[in-house]
Amino acid sequence: MKASIRELLNTPEPPELGPGPREGVAAEQTLEKRLEEALGRMELGSEEQKLIRALVLLWHDHLESAHILAQAVETADGAFVHGIIHRREPDFGNAKYWFRRVGNHAAFGQIAARAKSVLQAAGERQLEQGLIGRGEWDPFAFVDACERAAGAHVRMLREIQSAEFEALLDHLID
Repeated sequence: MKASIRELLNTPEPPELGPGPREGVAAEQTLEKRLEEALGRMELGSEEQKLIRALVLLWHDHLESAHILAQAVETADGAFVHGIIHRREPDFGNAKYWFRRVGNHAAFGQIAARAKSVLQAAGERQLEQGLIGRGEWDPFAFVDACERAAGAHVRMLREIQSAEFEALLDHLID
């Protein structure tokens, strides 16, 4: 079941750090139909379903629809998705507000491990220290890195953002 949701993230390129749009994303109606089929086969609560929808829509650059869904869920998971949306808009101050509401999220460990792998492969020790300095994921440092992003770091930060999406989806589905 998780695979059918993960398939919806198959795009030629990962999401931009900003709002998009980019080539190769699916139309919202197409995604809604595929999400309905995939989520219908899963036993998930309504909040998890809304947030999975929001993440998939956000992956495909449908920020406004994702925002409406995330706003309706007043949990740490909802705040997490909401923070990602505002980071991509870009509204960095508002993104940090939402990440403060997240607290220490269960997906942060998985994000830290995936980000560490990306950063070590790229030899980015300084960025690794900033994002995972004490062995824990720092979503505020990631917001700052996205705000400052330029050149080669953009691609790497997009990979980390993809890992963030995947870890949060795994958390919501499990």
